[in-house]
Amino acid sequence: MNDSIQLSPQATCDTRKAFQLEVPWTVPAFREADPHVPEQDSAFRFVPEVTRALLLGFAHNRRVYLHGPHGSGKSSHIEQVAARLNWPCVRINLDGHITRTDLIGRDMVMVRDGKQMTEFVPGMLVWAMQRPMALIFDEYDAGRPDVMFVIQRVLESTGKLTLLDQNQVITPHPDFRLFATANTAGQGDPSGLYAGTQALNQAQLDRWQVITELGYLPAEQEEAILQSRLPDLAADSVAGMVAFANLARRAFEQGDLSSLISLRTLVSWGENAALLGDTHEAMRLTFFNRCDETERPLVNEIYQRCFNVDLYQDSRHASPLF
Repeated sequence: MNDSIQLSPQATCDTRKAFQLEVPWTVPAFREADPHVPEQDSAFRFVPEVTRALLLGFAHNRRVYLHGPHGSGKSSHIEQVAARLNWPCVRINLDGHITRTDLIGRDMVMVRDGKQMTEFVPGMLVWAMQRPMALIFDEYDAGRPDVMFVIQRVLESTGKLTLLDQNQVITPHPDFRLFATANTAGQGDPSGLYAGTQALNQAQLDRWQVITELGYLPAEQEEAILQSRLPDLAADSVAGMVAFANLARRAFEQGDLSSLISLRTLVSWGENAALLGDTHEAMRLTFFNRCDETERPLVNEIYQRCFNVDLYQDSRHASPLF
């Protein structure tokens, strides 16, 4: 099926089997996947508190705002829940180029039966609202003010969207769901890590019915993910990589480092090590070189504690992770 507009949930999800989580309500699911359903990642690890909040959004049409540091798996969490529910899902990145007309639509010149005519083409938001679709707004706290006020109209669970130019009111499909991800809680970014983000309108924040936070995973879960995605990695090397990441994060929390190492960075480090055949050169190219020069000695010190290797020295003859 190329268009999911006629779909409706026909089944329920066994959350204990799918997420190792029990919830006190029925979670609807689709029997069959359509092209907009994300691909399942068997290595993905669900965080119970976040997963429960997302299931609340899917099952009860609650608007869910998920925030946390970069690379913690915010969008992936929503997509992987949708994948196990066979729920169609699309993502829109609210960068500076997304405009009001991108979301609502515009009149465009079309050719019909060899004749030119003006026709209204729905925008991404209008298109999604008319379907059983989980719509994710990524980088929500970086959206333009005029775009944010368009979204504010549909944040209520039964929110309708009025197309003034078309004299039309769009009623959301009963299985339309709305999610947002952001690096901040909507109060701005005092850390300076996330340039381009801004404090959100409090009236709009008040319309998000569920707000939850996702941090970095516990060490054992990060190790399990790395081992699953990069099965050739030695177990002791995986443990050293995760230990380094957690020590670096602790240094960031204490104000000694201005760069965070995410799970995404850890995976890139392992992949680069496989390509280069050199663990420590891969670390330099993945994370070390992006750190401020004044902070690199501290990063090197933390690395030495985990791997007993000096990143400033030539590592061409160092043993690889594999």
